Amino acid sequence: MTDFSGLPLVIEPEDLLPRLDCPQLILVDLSSINRYISGHIPGARFVEGKRTQLGQPPAPGLLPPLGELEKLFSELGHRDDAVYVVYDDEGGGWAGRFIWLLDVIGHKAHHYLNGGIQAWPADKLTTEVPPAGNTPVRLRLHSEPTASREYLQSRLGDDDLVIWDARGPQEYNGEKVLAAKGGHIPGAVNFEWTAGMDLNDHLRIRKDIAEVLERLGITPDKEVITHCQTHRRSGFTYLVAKALGYPRVKAYAGSWSEWGNHPDTPVEV
Repeated sequence: MTDFSGLPLVIEPEDLLPRLDCPQLILVDLSSINRYISGHIPGARFVEGKRTQLGQPPAPGLLPPLGELEKLFSELGHRDDAVYVVYDDEGGGWAGRFIWLLDVIGHKAHHYLNGGIQAWPADKLTTEVPPAGNTPVRLRLHSEPTASREYLQSRLGDDDLVIWDARGPQEYNGEKVLAAKGGHIPGAVNFEWTAGMDLNDHLRIRKDIAEVLERLGITPDKEVITHCQTHRRSGFTYLVAKALGYPRVKAYAGSWSEWGNHPDTPVEV
């Protein structure tokens, strides 16, 4: 069985196991390097999560330069017919950001392994490292998956918008300040990313997540823009909204590091 067609965005280990030999598969591991070295899914290629970020103040969560992304995807062996399966060791932060990145480059064939390495059978790990690719890659970036600061600021107060703040409550209410300004974007709804995981089920996405979001007003009839501090934690929340089939989902990659350091952005506490 090598065909990934018909599978949802979020798949389980039993979906991936019989498809590990699929010639189109590119398996991406965004765990810590120590975790990867100690054992990973056969064929998985390690990517340090920070390679998906610009890494420079005031908004380190923005995209790196196009040339750096092309180098990264060249090493992964990127091709038009590839099917990506992405996972990490933290419940979906870095992996979700990588799903967003695949959306940004317009590559639609991708899946997230629910729970990541935590949910993978321990007896099905390897320490063998596949060779890096080196075929030149040319990418085109698409703006639709991303909300810029200017776009988000222009939409504040609109009835069909909901801002999903994936940071912790202390960051949201201004007790913990990680930028020039503390607090949150006006009208933002706070639901910390880890609250969306089932800690008793290998960090899989909570089975009742749709109902939880409904109660919070994070609903599919609205445009959902999610953020955290650097768009790592909100990688998970972006992934969740996409997996639930929400039709209008964007990530604010600048996140609070940009908003909280900008002189002209409104803030609530």
